[in-house]
Amino acid sequence: MTSVNTAPQPARPHAAHAWMIMALACACQFMVILDSSIVNLALPSVREELGFTPTGLAWVVNGYLLTFAGFMLLGGRAADLFGPRRMLVAGLLLFSAASLVGGLATAPQVLVAARVAQGVGAAMMAPATLAVINTSFTEPNARAKMFGAWSAAGGVGGMAGAVAGGAITTGLSWRWVFLINVPIGAVLIVVAMMALARTRTGRQESLDLAGAVTGTAGLAALIYGVMQSADHGWTSVLVVGPVMAGLLLLVVFTVVEARFTTQPMMPLRLFRMRGVAVGNGMLLLFGAIPIAMWYFTSLFLQNVLGHSALQAGLGQTPAAVTFLVIARWAAPLLPRTGVRPLVLAGSACFLAGFGWLAQAHSDSGYLTGVLGPTLLIATGIGLTFPTLMATATAGVAEGDAGIVGGLANTAGQVGGSVGLAVLATVASTRAASEAGGSSSPAALATGYDLVFLIAAGLGLAIAVVSMLLPRHRATDRR
Repeated sequence: MTSVNTAPQPARPHAAHAWMIMALACACQFMVILDSSIVNLALPSVREELGFTPTGLAWVVNGYLLTFAGFMLLGGRAADLFGPRRMLVAGLLLFSAASLVGGLATAPQVLVAARVAQGVGAAMMAPATLAVINTSFTEPNARAKMFGAWSAAGGVGGMAGAVAGGAITTGLSWRWVFLINVPIGAVLIVVAMMALARTRTGRQESLDLAGAVTGTAGLAALIYGVMQSADHGWTSVLVVGPVMAGLLLLVVFTVVEARFTTQPMMPLRLFRMRGVAVGNGMLLLFGAIPIAMWYFTSLFLQNVLGHSALQAGLGQTPAAVTFLVIARWAAPLLPRTGVRPLVLAGSACFLAGFGWLAQAHSDSGYLTGVLGPTLLIATGIGLTFPTLMATATAGVAEGDAGIVGGLANTAGQVGGSVGLAVLATVASTRAASEAGGSSSPAALATGYDLVFLIAAGLGLAIAVVSMLLPRHRATDRR
């Protein structure tokens, strides 16, 4: 399979188009992250109307997450080969069409298939948006501001998912959780066609099919095995088998890329760039931190302090707003300060915030037990996330912008998936040992507190790894 790859002669955005490109990249990121969570509160209605089994219902969520994470490397390389404009439009078309099928589904199998297709579309869109940012905004200040806006858009999507899913399901129907994507996708396709220049192509280059198959299958098997740990335990063959198969396939993928292809899907030379290697390592560690913050804090508010789901969501709103403000404010500092100061400041917030949160117990009040520390942690996320994404994708040639964007997204997704599975196991095991298997608020609090301490340790690990970067690393291209 061949395509014409760019040695692209980039078309820089005129000032009149820059805002359209920014809005397009942010809207696509918002939609991709939104759909990872918006369906959660609609699941009871979906089960009742379509007759899902409990096991099958989980795949309405897992089908999307699995293909989203598994196909991002392939989506990123495809953006390099075919151009980010084509891949973004193709991803939007697939995502919107799958949303339409999901919204009209009358059988469980159809809805699961639609969610799988949505995940593939999202995997095409996410790295393409990063490639658009990298190729359209090369001036350091403009590029840093774009990463801040892009990160904030993802944060808004994650925050809005639960609220929007509940509101749409209650006010309209669960079907509109999917159908709402169709008109939005249509608008974004038009904007993409208008705002993004066609990539002029040069040499012929083939798609690395062996690398595509082994890399995608390896990531999918690894993440599938990790997902199964929640229901079957880490020693189950249903977990160990897929995880070991995934790791083996990723080893084969690495060997194929290093020795058996002249045009690899993932050029290993990219890891000689310190920013790419270290940035992705930090993103892998960072992936569990938002999980510890948003997911386990929500559980603490509901299961320990007795708040309703709505109250828990409202209780996390100040932290979400803090993240959005800090991400937008901190991003322009990156070209002046470099990476390490912002990462170290964010890590300090993680240590202080999670350390404080780990002291919370069943008698803690919201203001001092939860609000204070979550504001600190949200500040750390706002300082760190856009900085790490900019670091992991900076300094690469435009022909590699897509695969580097896919790699950065994949590192964060894998870190989050593994982090959620490990932290959930830690929390439940600690709570069970604390109170002989009871689920009292006090016992659950000990499990969550251990999760928060582990997250503080991850913050320290990120700080240590950041020392491998130069003291001052600008985000402009080399």
